[in-house]
Amino acid sequence: MITYCTRMRFCIVLFLFLGTYLARSQNNTTAYWEPEVALNYKVTPVLKQNFSLSNRNYTYQDNKSQLTIRQIEIAHFSSLTIDPYKSIGLGVQYRFREAFESDKENELRLTQQFNITKKTNSARFGNRFRLEQRIQPSNLVHRFRYRFAVDMPLNGLKLDIGEPYLVATTESLLSVGKNIKPMYDQRLTSQIGWSITQHLKAQLGVQFRMENYTKQTEYVFLFLNSLVISI
Repeated sequence: MITYCTRMRFCIVLFLFLGTYLARSQNNTTAYWEPEVALNYKVTPVLKQNFSLSNRNYTYQDNKSQLTIRQIEIAHFSSLTIDPYKSIGLGVQYRFREAFESDKENELRLTQQFNITKKTNSARFGNRFRLEQRIQPSNLVHRFRYRFAVDMPLNGLKLDIGEPYLVATTESLLSVGKNIKPMYDQRLTSQIGWSITQHLKAQLGVQFRMENYTKQTEYVFLFLNSLVISI
């Protein structure tokens, strides 16, 4: 198990290093800083709800550094456990963008999800399938998403209060719509979290995106930090 975890961590670092190298070699690179606050609420033992507020800020665009707000998002997601390893969920999200970029549109997003998890002695693996409808005044985009995720404590086999943990994911996306050509994206994410108390966690990490990689690839970095409250 120790050898397996070591190899996995090495692969995550390697993926992020390669992403950084590719992005620096291209002019079409954008970087963002995205802070988020999330609230998890367990309605019943099988029904969970999540509320979140986040904003995305430009930190690097058009070959120059900056700090400019791009958007603000509010979201709600409900998840229903159908057996110990499977769950289904529905979500709604609203993105405020017109106030910050006059040539862009606000967006309503609806999400349907199916999730499968598997646990070992020290790690948890997840397979997530999502359908999304991105609704804007001028367009409707359907997006299909698959994400593989793993999280594990960094000290020992069990996560204790005050200890760090690792979350790593890879996600593939396909976007289709009447007014756009099919777009394929790939995302790699690595985050370190801390279990501060039983009800509070903090996470810090990086996401690397290759957007529309079958046409003209755009490279995107998101520097993530989040505070997760559970009640």
